[in-house]
Amino acid sequence: MFVRPNVELSNREARWLAIAAQGLGGPRALTAGKPPGRAHLRRLMGQVGTIQLDAVNVVTRTQFLVPFSRFGSYEPSTMRSLSGPGGCWFEYWGHAASLLPMELQPLFRWRMQHSGDESVYGVQYQQRRQAWRAAHADYLATVLSEVTDRGPLAASQLSEPRRQTGEWWERRSVGRRALEVLLADGALAAWRSPTFERVYDLTERVIPPAVLALPTPATDDAQRELVALAAQCLGVATTGDLADYFWLRPAAARARVAELVEEGRLMPVQVEGWGKPAYVVTGARPRAPRRRHATLLSPFDSLIWTRERTERLFGFRYRIEIYVPAPRRTYGYYVMPLLLGDELVARFDLKSDRKGSALLVLGAHGEPDTGPTTVTAAAFEELHRLREWLGLADLRTGSRGDLVPRLAAMATAGAHL
Repeated sequence: MFVRPNVELSNREARWLAIAAQGLGGPRALTAGKPPGRAHLRRLMGQVGTIQLDAVNVVTRTQFLVPFSRFGSYEPSTMRSLSGPGGCWFEYWGHAASLLPMELQPLFRWRMQHSGDESVYGVQYQQRRQAWRAAHADYLATVLSEVTDRGPLAASQLSEPRRQTGEWWERRSVGRRALEVLLADGALAAWRSPTFERVYDLTERVIPPAVLALPTPATDDAQRELVALAAQCLGVATTGDLADYFWLRPAAARARVAELVEEGRLMPVQVEGWGKPAYVVTGARPRAPRRRHATLLSPFDSLIWTRERTERLFGFRYRIEIYVPAPRRTYGYYVMPLLLGDELVARFDLKSDRKGSALLVLGAHGEPDTGPTTVTAAAFEELHRLREWLGLADLRTGSRGDLVPRLAAMATAGAHL
């Protein structure tokens, strides 16, 4: 069935649209013995629009987990080769620090041009940022000149990095902050080294000339295209969901959604139990997922970015507890939800013990009203797929969670794929 304007979708149909839009509705790719390569990764980026970056490396970094969830085992170095000079992806503030397809670079120039304007972030934040810029104007010019003369540099390679001490973001050097400001302004572009250190160079030495030559859209036009892309990537979404995907201000997103509806590119729909208007791309068609195996999702996977939307869609309350003190955590430090069919059925606190060559299942919790036997069997297979891709020899279980006894028994029995 094609979705008609103002039709009511069941919550299950909404899940189908969301799962399919994120490239999780079909079985993992089979590539005749070859691991998925650059073409697979580029198609994936075309489907999800952006892939969030994060430094946490407890299992492996989130940017590598996102493709694994879609098509299974592949070579992370292939993904790294797609960004940086000569690559087809660039790094910028899409949804947080993100990888983005190079052809979207013109759609973010308004953000670069207004990176010191409260229209992008918030008044207090921008006041602090502007004050910092004013206090360090000479140093910013010096840093830009050094990158111009020396070529690609990490913050640690600056002649005068001006290191600081402190907690969390406060420990960043002044040099790193200067490079970040220049990146936000579009004067510099960046990519990641194999150790995840950000490397900066002049934009014209990183972004292809053909992309730089593309016209710069008006702000409203660029934001409208980003909202339209967000709708495609989300499948079904409220205005707030659409704003969050590329971190647009809510007022701007509301205006762009109205324009897209008037143009006929988006259709308003009612979703069972949502209580807010939702929107789908014109011609959307909900289909049941064809994927039969379970899928582990990174905490930073774009299917579950908006926590309130995740709860609306799946009835799954999910919070990242990385920054929560250990005694106050409910489920664990790096908790990966498990997608099975069209439901999020469990969550696993995982860790790669690289020295001991084992994937550690520190906690395993099933959701209420899910069949623990079916969930555990599906989870066991997916955990072994992840273990094998990470190059770890063993799967070991901890003691937390109702699914742990069954997983431990399966591991003891020597069950394997």
